[in-house]
Parts: sequence; structure tokens; C-alpha cells
Amino acid sequence: MFAIKTYNVISNVGLAVFPKNQYTINGVEEPDALLIRSQNLHRNVLPVSLLAIGRAGAGVNNIPLQKASENGVVVFNAPGANANAVKELIIAILILASRPVIPAIAWTKSLSSGKEADVTLQAEAGKNHYRGTELAGKTLGVIGLGAVGSKVADTARQLGMNVIGYDPYISVEHAWQVTSDIKRATTLKEVLSESDFVTIHIPYNEQNKNLIGANELLMMKKDATLLNYSRNGIVEEAPVLAALNVGHLRQYWTDFASDELLKHEQVIVTPHLGGTTQEAEDNCAQMVANTLRLYLETGQIKDSVNYPTVKMPFSSPYRLTFLHQNVPNMLGQITTVLAELNINIANMINASKGNFAYTMIDVDAVMSEELYQEFEQKCLAIDEIIRVRGLANPVKEEF
Repeated sequence: MFAIKTYNVISNVGLAVFPKNQYTINGVEEPDALLIRSQNLHRNVLPVSLLAIGRAGAGVNNIPLQKASENGVVVFNAPGANANAVKELIIAILILASRPVIPAIAWTKSLSSGKEADVTLQAEAGKNHYRGTELAGKTLGVIGLGAVGSKVADTARQLGMNVIGYDPYISVEHAWQVTSDIKRATTLKEVLSESDFVTIHIPYNEQNKNLIGANELLMMKKDATLLNYSRNGIVEEAPVLAALNVGHLRQYWTDFASDELLKHEQVIVTPHLGGTTQEAEDNCAQMVANTLRLYLETGQIKDSVNYPTVKMPFSSPYRLTFLHQNVPNMLGQITTVLAELNINIANMINASKGNFAYTMIDVDAVMSEELYQEFEQKCLAIDEIIRVRGLANPVKEEF
């Protein structure tokens, strides 16, 4: 049996992935895996029993990745599972930023008259105060052409917008998803200087921290609109407010609130709505639950943010897995232990990601509990090995 502990409200679609006869949900104090959404784990002590953390969403800044890696805890997320929800919200915001629909509705509702015809005339007479502009023919700059950015770019193009994208780290997979009529910028300055609207869809990391600051805002066209529905910390707030105050920037739309932003009339803050749809929550929970189950039962890693992707058919009766530091001669030391114990290798794979690596070795016979304990003890005596697991072939359906 595997034990899963959940934080926040996790969609039942995701929880249904775990067979009840093989998993307990929130039933033990020392879980094998955590399944979370927005829970901040930086203040938590990770249990010794913990093998994995699943984040039902894309961002993982609420998870202590370095600590998890050092403890041999594989962290999974759900890249792209909420992409359509975010895309639809961005398109809605582009329309609302161009057409003052919300203030127009508020003004119309404020009209009062005992005569229906008078209200109709008042509404008709006042509509010119809420004249907007059209998106067609305007230029949208998309920073980040991953799962969300590529969808936003494609939909905006269908609306008649000129689209320019910037992503020096775009993957081959996402590059194929971006249509050929979307211009590719080679520098950040190029996309900022040419765009009427700029929307950001990149992960938060040290490299992207404060990516849009005072210098970058000066590169933007006067009267442009900036959208940040990516992550907090990518856009510097103080320079944005200064640009709004002097009329260089027209509006700033963001999903991340602060006291200063909420006070400014030209800043529109939504309450972290990006992926908040029923469909997105179901998709994220189901996706990460499947990757958690795959790892717990077969040792295979998919969509991890701190360890490499490692896939190998589980065709032998027994599998050994090793989370270890990415240093030379690890395979040699592991296979030496196997040879000493007369254990024959049937298949093997190894991959690394940064300072950490993962090795899976299939052997041609099920190891007894005594033999496995001896093997594990010898392996953990090697300083660079963080965690060892032994898995019997589940002989279940494909994941």
C-alpha cells in the first residue's frame, strides 16, 4: 500500500487515479507522497518516508526544490494541464483592456428613471464615453512560447492581431505548436518595443526574477498595456507604477495582488484566476496523480522539475532505483555491489539533471527481503547515493 497526503482541495478526478485497494488518502502520518496545489511547503519538515511531491499545477515556487532533491524526493508538476484556461483568460483580458465593458456596465446600471424610454435614451447618449478600440491590427508581444504562450499567440493571430513572440529557450515540441506567421523576436527589446500589448508566460526562477523592470518598461511603446499572468516576481512593481503615473504605460493587468497595486486606478488585479476553472483543476490533478502513480509503482520519472525524465519498460521481475548525486563512477560503484552479491543485470538506464541523477536497473530475479536489505545497506554506504528503492513488477495496466 502507498499513502498519499493531500493539501488544499484536490479534484476527485485526480484522486480517482489511485486504486483504493493499493492507496490510502490522508490515512497515515508518514506518507509516501504529497499531492498539493498552493500549499507552501517551505515551512514544512519533509517526512523521511516521503518519496515524491505532486503539484497540481505548473508553478513550483511553493516547494523547497533543493531540500527535496537532497532528500531524494522527486517533485512533479502538471505542465500545460491548465494552458487552455489561462489562454482563455488572457484573451478575455485583451478584450477588456481594449473595450471598457466593465465600467460601461457599471455606469448603465447606475441609471435610474421611472420611464423605460428615458433610460434607453440616457444609455444611448452616454455610450460614446466608453468607446474602445479593436484588437485586429494591433500587435501582441508574447514572452514565453511554452504551453500557454503558444496557445495565446495562435488565438490572438486568429483574432487578427499581429503577434511577435520571444522565447530563447523554446522546446522543439512547443516550437512546432507556434504557427509560422508569428514573428519570432531575437531580443527582449524587440518584442517590447513593437507591441501594443505584452503578455508574459514564463516560469519564475532566478534568471527571470524582475525580468521586466525600469529599463525594460522604457523600451515599451508609449500607451502599451502589460499583462503578467505568469508568476509574481517577474515584473517589478515600483517601476510599473512609475510608468503608469507618467503616462508611459496605459494599464497593468496581473493575477498577483499587493497593497500598492490595489491602490492604483490603472492596475487591474485578479485573484489568481489563471487556471481556476473546473476543467483545469481536473486536468492538473489527473495529470500529476498519474505521474505520481507511475513513479511510486514503477520508478519511472515523467514531468519532474528536479530529477531527469527516465522511462524504461518494466519487463523484468524486479527493479532497483537510485537517486544520487551527478558525479563520475556512480554506475561503476552500483554495479560492483550487484556483482558482489551475484545479482544479474537485465536492463539499465541512467540520466542526470543538474547536480542530481537517477539510475534504474532491472534484475532477472525477485530479490528476497534479506538480500535487498543487504544490497540497500551497501549502496547507502556510498556517500553520493541519496535513496535506493526495490520494486517488484506490478504486472498492471500501462500508465
